[in-house]
Amino acid sequence: MANGNVVILDGGSATELERLGETSINEDPLWSARLILSNPELIKQAHKNFIEAGSDLVVTATYQASVAGFCQELHITENEAVHLMAEGTKIARDAWQEVSESTRAGRKCWVAGSVGPYGAFLHDGSEYTGAYMDKMSREDLTEWHRPRVKALLDSKVDILAIETIPATEEADAVLDVLQDFPEAKAWVTFTCKDGCSTCHGDIFSDAIEAVAKRKGVEAVGVNCTDPQYISPLLKSIQHLNLQIPIIVKPNSGEDWERGKGFYNREKCVPVVSLVTEWRELGATWIGGCCRIFPSEIADIKKKLQT
Repeated sequence: MANGNVVILDGGSATELERLGETSINEDPLWSARLILSNPELIKQAHKNFIEAGSDLVVTATYQASVAGFCQELHITENEAVHLMAEGTKIARDAWQEVSESTRAGRKCWVAGSVGPYGAFLHDGSEYTGAYMDKMSREDLTEWHRPRVKALLDSKVDILAIETIPATEEADAVLDVLQDFPEAKAWVTFTCKDGCSTCHGDIFSDAIEAVAKRKGVEAVGVNCTDPQYISPLLKSIQHLNLQIPIIVKPNSGEDWERGKGFYNREKCVPVVSLVTEWRELGATWIGGCCRIFPSEIADIKKKLQT
């Protein structure tokens, strides 16, 4: 799965789908997950674009998917919703099989099953504040996440991507589910509001230390966070001397507003200009999140090879 000793992750799948012409994603409560049913070929194309750009791993389009959400929005049964979660894995596997032989030569591609936060299900941007954490217990969160985690693990993903998590307690709640699956592997990445805190206000280094100790956790880090905060966040965990990979998957740094989407790209520092520094600070699994496109993943790969 590695490029030398660096794993190249994918970028922002949903924003790549928008670039490919699917303009309805931003206002959809299921976000890109609806396309698992309505346009699986477009999801497959997005995965292929990242693989061809150099990604060693692609993340399923299930970030905003849940059994409850599928049932509610698509008017389907729980069994059908579970099947649809598994289809997200199949689409990613098929993408790898359908790229050219020359692209696959000497490479492998892992599939990570995306497990987004409860706030993504709410479709109100609260994954970037963690406001819902004050209304839900750890047990509530564990039981809500359980069906989707089981569905993704049953679909034989290589690893779970527990991502864009605003609070340590929610990460712990998902990892509580994982304890029922002794062979399961996962990574945990938090979304952060500045250079030291998660979006809900937990100290990032404390959050990383807590989840890195949990059984099944294979890698930890940060995703969907402004690139300007990545280096301070990495510096804040240096003292932990982690023995597992550190993930960096930033967004483009653009501003985002519900109903408006992303804007102010012209003010952003290109991610590729920062990846060497992140590598020197210990990041070994590197990719992107929202508005990081295949062309930038290709640039990141090239930069890390020089």
